[in-house]
Amino acid sequence: FEYDAKTTSMIGKLEAFMNEVVYPAEPLAHEQMQAAIKEDSWSPPAVLEDLKAEARKRGLWNFFLPGDDGAGLTNLQYAPLAEITGRSIQLAPAAVNCAAPDTGNMEVLHMFGSPDQKEKWLKPLLAGEIRSAFAMTEPNVASSDATNIETSITKDGDDYVINGHKWWITGAMNPNAKIFVVMGKTDTSAERHRQQSMILVERDTPGLDIVRGMHVFGYNDRDHGGHAEIEFHDVRVPASNLIGAEGEGFAIAQARLGPGRIHHCMRSLGIAERAVELMCPVSYTHLTLPTIYSV
Repeated sequence: FEYDAKTTSMIGKLEAFMNEVVYPAEPLAHEQMQAAIKEDSWSPPAVLEDLKAEARKRGLWNFFLPGDDGAGLTNLQYAPLAEITGRSIQLAPAAVNCAAPDTGNMEVLHMFGSPDQKEKWLKPLLAGEIRSAFAMTEPNVASSDATNIETSITKDGDDYVINGHKWWITGAMNPNAKIFVVMGKTDTSAERHRQQSMILVERDTPGLDIVRGMHVFGYNDRDHGGHAEIEFHDVRVPASNLIGAEGEGFAIAQARLGPGRIHHCMRSLGIAERAVELMCPVSYTHLTLPTIYSV
C-alpha cells in the first residue's frame, strides 16, 4: 500500500503547517482557554483565527468534502490527513475547517440542502465564518438508533413547530454555532425508518433553550464548544428549513455518519500516536538490550 502523488504532496504540506504553525501555537491556545474558563466563556481560543488564515493561505482547507466545494479528495486520500490533524486535536481540525460537527453538517447541506440553504448556511460554513451543531441525541431514549428519537417536528401552515429535549450536542455552547441541524419525527405513523426528518434551526430562534454545558467526570469540553443540553419549546421555523423531504431524515443521517466515522477514527489514531511518542522519547535502537533466554 502506497499513497498516491496527490496524497503524498498534501501530507508534506500539512506536516509543515503542523510543525511551523500549529504546535508552536499550542501554549498560547492553552493560556487563552484558561482565561476563557475564568470568564465562563465558551468561545474558542483567539489564536485559532490566525491558524485558519494561515491554513487557507497554504491551500489547506476543507479536506473532507469531495467535489468543487472541497479539496476534491477521496476518503482514502483524506484519511492520513485526518490522522495528522488529530495530533493536535484541539486546534488542527478546526484550523483547516475539518472539525466535527461542522464536517458532517456541511456534507448534509452539500448533498441534500436546497439552493437557498446552501447560500445561507453552507457558504459561511465552508468559509469557516460560523460553526454549527447536530442535535440528535436525547436523554430518554437510546438515540444512537435514530428510530427511537421523540422530538416532534409538526407542520403548521407555512412553518414547522419543534418540541423536544436533546443533550450531548457537540459544539452548541460555542456562541459562533449559528445553525443547528435538528433531528425529529414528522410522522410517527409512517414506516419505522421514514418517520424522521432533519430541519435547520437558527441559534436565536425563540423557544430554543440552551440549558447547560455538560460534564464528563467533572470536566467540560470548552476546546470544542462543549456538549450542550437543549430544550425546544414550540420552536417555529419556516417550512423551507426542512432538509430534503419529510421522512428522509434517517437516510440523511446514515449518509452523514458514514464518512464521519472515518474522520473521527483517524484523528483518534493521530492523538494516540503522539501520546505514545511523548511517553517514549528515547530511541531504543541505540540501547543494548539484554538477551532473553527461554527455559
